[in-house]
Amino acid sequence: MNIVLLSGGSGKRLWPLSNEIRSKQFIRLFKTDHDAYESMVQRVYRQIKTVDSQATVTIATSKAQVSAIHNQLGEKVGICMEPCRRDTFPAVALAAAYLTDVQGIDPQETVVVCPVDPYVEDDYFEMLKSLSDQAGKGEANLVLMGIEPTYPSEKYGYIIPKSAEQISFVDTFKEKPSADVAKEYISKGALWNGGVFAFKLQYVLDKAHELIDFTDYHDLYEKYETLTGISFDYAVVEKEKKIQVMRFGGQWKDLGTWNTLTEAMPDAVIGKGILNDNCEGVNIINEMDVPVLAMGLHDVVISASPAGILVSDKEQSSYIKPYVDSIVQQVMFAEKSWGSYQVIDVEDSSMTIKVTLNAGHSMNYHSHKNRDEVWVVLSGTGKTIVDGREKCVQSGDVVTMRAGCRHTVIADTELKMIEVQLGEAISVEDKQKYELRVEEK
Repeated sequence: MNIVLLSGGSGKRLWPLSNEIRSKQFIRLFKTDHDAYESMVQRVYRQIKTVDSQATVTIATSKAQVSAIHNQLGEKVGICMEPCRRDTFPAVALAAAYLTDVQGIDPQETVVVCPVDPYVEDDYFEMLKSLSDQAGKGEANLVLMGIEPTYPSEKYGYIIPKSAEQISFVDTFKEKPSADVAKEYISKGALWNGGVFAFKLQYVLDKAHELIDFTDYHDLYEKYETLTGISFDYAVVEKEKKIQVMRFGGQWKDLGTWNTLTEAMPDAVIGKGILNDNCEGVNIINEMDVPVLAMGLHDVVISASPAGILVSDKEQSSYIKPYVDSIVQQVMFAEKSWGSYQVIDVEDSSMTIKVTLNAGHSMNYHSHKNRDEVWVVLSGTGKTIVDGREKCVQSGDVVTMRAGCRHTVIADTELKMIEVQLGEAISVEDKQKYELRVEEK
């Protein structure tokens, strides 16, 4: 089975845990069998591999999310990186070209596209296999998954099938309606459109060439910024005549807000938090190393991170986005392919960061034009390379790099450091990368 997972999101609806780099699918909130916590993307990837261990999984995503994906899923997962955001049709077209020209997948094979963040059980992924098999029969050019509604939602588009059979041709599509109109749709057998569809790879390649002038994946990648943003639904689905839908009646939740997310959380408290006996329907998600105490509250979510603190009625938390849009803030936490960092303190001419480097990983060999840096090793062992000179480091060691100095650090074991940046113009753009050459140990 070939699966493309669409991973997007601006990271604003789950503030303060999410940000531009760390969208909701990367927040570890779901407990595993080993009492650890995993993210949505880890959960979905694990479920796919449980149902089909040989599945080819490719994640279509933006450059900002690549490091977090590698951090959480490893280096082997396929990634089709979008140079910029252009909505779902360009993303799917680029992914189709990537599968053909980079991964070498036969254009006659079927592909299933779905979001990276549904909260579902394994039967959902069994349905993806059925969806793929149905697309392979060639009865229709597109086969959609239609989710049996549990209530008249105003948040989803609707698919109205021509019959009540398990597999049916599609009669029409309806935009997000009012609750009353949604009731009418459901009475006619309408299904939620969960954004899941299957096709033969050649079909989407042909559609892409009809709408975009390009030769292959590399050419499309170079032209990507010039493309017009348009959804796959508008560009392809709603214009296709030979289209089927398969009914799915299992659990399916879109965990897009704090209100819906807390419904799926296995624990009322994650991190340091205390609820007194008079609390009801309260969730605490705390990434800080300080305790949060809640008393006598009802239907409230409390979320604390280095980026800020949210205290909200659960229903009102759905309306967070315009308020977060008004907050201009430094990214305070991010996962990278090599580990993670957390900003501890920001001043006019300095920034202090706690860095965790995973064993066997290293930073890029780089320099900064406008700032000095100091590393204080807190724990672990590794080596630094400063202007080509290598030095072993361990707990208690201090390394100083002046502006313009080329440097990196390589972790033998998990390495934790405090990095102090000093300068009048500290910026994430102030970074020049180099090829690493060790001159002297």
